[in-house]
Amino acid sequence: MSDIKTFEIGKGVTIGPGQPLTVLAGPCVLEAEDICFQIAETMQEICAELGAQYIFKASFDKANRTSVTSHRGPGLEKGLEKLNAIKEKFNVPVVSDIHDAGQVEKAAQVIDYLQIPAFLCRQTDLLVAAGESGKAINVKKGQFLAPGDMKSVIGKIYSTGNEKVSLCERGTTFGYHNLVVDMRSLQIMQELGCPVVFDATHSVQLPGGQGTKSGGQPEFIPPLSRAAAAAGINGLFMEVHPEPSKALSDGANSLNLSQVKENLEKVLKIRRALGHE
Repeated sequence: MSDIKTFEIGKGVTIGPGQPLTVLAGPCVLEAEDICFQIAETMQEICAELGAQYIFKASFDKANRTSVTSHRGPGLEKGLEKLNAIKEKFNVPVVSDIHDAGQVEKAAQVIDYLQIPAFLCRQTDLLVAAGESGKAINVKKGQFLAPGDMKSVIGKIYSTGNEKVSLCERGTTFGYHNLVVDMRSLQIMQELGCPVVFDATHSVQLPGGQGTKSGGQPEFIPPLSRAAAAAGINGLFMEVHPEPSKALSDGANSLNLSQVKENLEKVLKIRRALGHE
């Protein structure tokens, strides 16, 4: 296996082998300040208690929603203001999606961990612009790609001299309205030399499964998280919400905030039993 790179994301969080599990968690899209603060505070407390590293995640714009009427978020300018408020109040790094090269310069002024959405993981200009920012980058593997295909994706970012790249597994298209997780993917992508993050909540999504929006099977979030922990992931990505049924985006595949601690406890026990940190 290739040596897996370790790199700092920000606010004292470092991802890679031998490091505590990095947890990326928050609502799918930025919501009201009180909800975002509640999630950030709760997640920070849980991760501190259990010995995990925490990064707040939320999108300022969900540019690939199923329907034109679906909620997209506050947009770049207001979204960055909200993310910066969370970052400063809780002293945690933040991660959010970028969608085109023109967003990178402004986004990089606030966002510690630039995320490339799965559908955009082959967009050369976006990858290069993200790399040139010098920021840490989390690239979601497209639902349509084999894990080994990510070698060319990271090569585009590495061409800028930036090697602070992690890869994220979020399921592979399996027929219509369904995804499946191939746990081999986690090891294959680590063999490319990158830390690997498992997206436990998008992996149980049923894309477009409710007609004008996606469905989900959140009951499978805990077992898939445990399986990924056994496979040696470096990070765990979860969309969490205090009331998933009222979430503005992806509530159907979000983990209830009240279930996070129990799930993380089991994930961390598995990692530690296997010597992954």
